[in-house]
Amino acid sequence: MTPEELDRRFGAPGRLVFRRGLGGCPEAVLANKYGSATVALLGGNTLSYRPTGFGEVLFRSAKRDYARGETVYGGIPVCWPQFGKLAIEGMSGHGFARVMPFEVRGSSYSEEMTEITLGMRSSDDTRALWPHDFDLELKVSVSMKLNLRLVTKNTGERPFAFTMAFHPYFLVRDRDGVSVRGLDGLGYIYADDMTEHVQTGDLLANTATDHVFGLPDAPKHELVLVDPGLGRALAMVSSGTRKAVVWNPGTSEGFHDLAPGDWRKFLCVEPVTGWPKPEGELAPGESSELLVAIQANYL
Repeated sequence: MTPEELDRRFGAPGRLVFRRGLGGCPEAVLANKYGSATVALLGGNTLSYRPTGFGEVLFRSAKRDYARGETVYGGIPVCWPQFGKLAIEGMSGHGFARVMPFEVRGSSYSEEMTEITLGMRSSDDTRALWPHDFDLELKVSVSMKLNLRLVTKNTGERPFAFTMAFHPYFLVRDRDGVSVRGLDGLGYIYADDMTEHVQTGDLLANTATDHVFGLPDAPKHELVLVDPGLGRALAMVSSGTRKAVVWNPGTSEGFHDLAPGDWRKFLCVEPVTGWPKPEGELAPGESSELLVAIQANYL
């Protein structure tokens, strides 16, 4: 559907509008008194989030290629049906959902919230990459927080194993000056060499970071990215997560979408269902969900 057709069916002037975006696919702009967000139908990537009274929350590289099939560095990519590259043999890193188009399934808005629902179903194209039947649904809403909900349903006749994650690229003044709270005492694996460690105090992101933390068994988890340079703290509350990843490459070399110095401008804090392998299987007819809410606060 064209942006004009989507506007007629799902839009609301001043609250939800569509425009041409990545790879020629439409993108949706959500807005209300609490802020605004832009969501690309290509990959379901939340490209921008601006809470009222704050600047942009999400990093996007100025050096990028949005052609279908190319990796996009920035926003909040959807990693599905695997996070990383070790869960499903032969599949590209972070899965295929982030480079495929989503359909618009619905929209809603009120005085307190603006929401869009996107979805993707198994098809001949997806079965060529992964031989399972599924329904994947993504809800993105702007309220006092940015809320994302990703639901996987097994619509086939046999169980399958998978992992999923949101991969937020949080914009920071300078990576060396930020820290992450909420990880004290947790064990983690440094993914570059698979060594095991235990975090003491806040995580200081002043070196190349690829830390995969095991999270305690709890209904929800809260991590806070503290950025004195921008004078703000970003609280990220997630549920459905078993792992949390904190990542920054420490260089732009080898990352063709990153300009020199871009690595200093972001830190990724990622809620993940499992790594490096799935933790169990999803039976036919069953669903699994991952939720995250992001809120900006002044320091």
